[in-house]
Amino acid sequence: MIDAAASLPGVRLAVVAQEPLAALPPRLAERLAGHWQVRDVTDIDQLGQAVAGLTTRLGAIDRLFGAFEQLQVPLAETRARFGIPGMRPDAANRFRDKALMKETLREAGVPVARHKLVHRADEAWAFAGEVGFPVVAKPPAGAGARNTERIEHAAALEHWLTEQPPHAERPVLLEEFLSGREHSLETVSINGHAVWHSLTHYDPTPLEVLEQPWVQWCVVLPREVDDPRYDDIRAVGAQALAALGMDTGVSHCEWFRRADGSVAISEIAARPPGAQITTMISRAHDIDFVKAWAVLQLYGTFDVPERKFAVGAAFLRGQGRGVVTALEGLDVVARELGALVTDYRLPMPGQMPTGSYEGEGFIVLRHPETDVVVQALRRLVSTLRVRLG
Repeated sequence: MIDAAASLPGVRLAVVAQEPLAALPPRLAERLAGHWQVRDVTDIDQLGQAVAGLTTRLGAIDRLFGAFEQLQVPLAETRARFGIPGMRPDAANRFRDKALMKETLREAGVPVARHKLVHRADEAWAFAGEVGFPVVAKPPAGAGARNTERIEHAAALEHWLTEQPPHAERPVLLEEFLSGREHSLETVSINGHAVWHSLTHYDPTPLEVLEQPWVQWCVVLPREVDDPRYDDIRAVGAQALAALGMDTGVSHCEWFRRADGSVAISEIAARPPGAQITTMISRAHDIDFVKAWAVLQLYGTFDVPERKFAVGAAFLRGQGRGVVTALEGLDVVARELGALVTDYRLPMPGQMPTGSYEGEGFIVLRHPETDVVVQALRRLVSTLRVRLG
């Protein structure tokens, strides 16, 4: 991101970071107009001090942006304080606070999972009685399925309330469990209008991956992004972004297609996607999507060529306990699928497992035909094994 923004014409880039300037490669560090180190970049006071200090050194700041989920509200509040253009705190809070997000979407008529922000055990029991089991518990300001738990029955809820009781200072968001296939919708908006979109299919859902350590997670980005079967989610996604107050930027929406064919929004983030999806979009269009995002943030324009490829990513998760000891089947994958590989990060011996659905490494594949990518991913995850010990 730093490289992309610093390379744009007419841009003087300063970076606020928890890391020292020496942590950047020299070729990047020498291109910065300024650097300000803070202890906690999400702390509004520290972020404000950094912006004030850089303003004194460099002059008025024209744009302030970042990709980190937990940074979006502090960025918005700092923009408002210093009169910098960009998303304001009310909109940023609607994206960041998942309970507020779902209330806003429901009031706008957007299909979302039934939910309740619970502060007491009796509220949790009442919600479970209303929607039935299973229910999903998650922090109101979570990201990436972290600290998310599926509660299957009454005994499990009793145990959860004993181990992690919600209270006024630490409420928990309970949601109806959405069944069906999970997807993402990435949208580029300019001045409140959706101007571009992309889609992915998750196989299986991130929550299922976290619950089953042996499952290898895959994400498929189809070439047929404008297929009519996606018309409904494109319309619902645009409606959701308008309700939440998206102005100019990239958003990442996670959604479900239920068994009856209907769609429901899980949640939306006002930032670029993770899980290698930005890389996948870059490979699908033969562009640098991070640079395109930087152009969008700085100049308010977005222009990418037609999609040329379908792309898929397989995330490599360790089997067993301990550290990575071996990667089995790589020779077969290289021989059979090597021509499709565009990017990879392989698990290394001695590496500690991450415990996340993204695992210890990944391999990205692409081909002009979506079905070829799907079949190649199935072959890859059935062949490659990360051993722990």
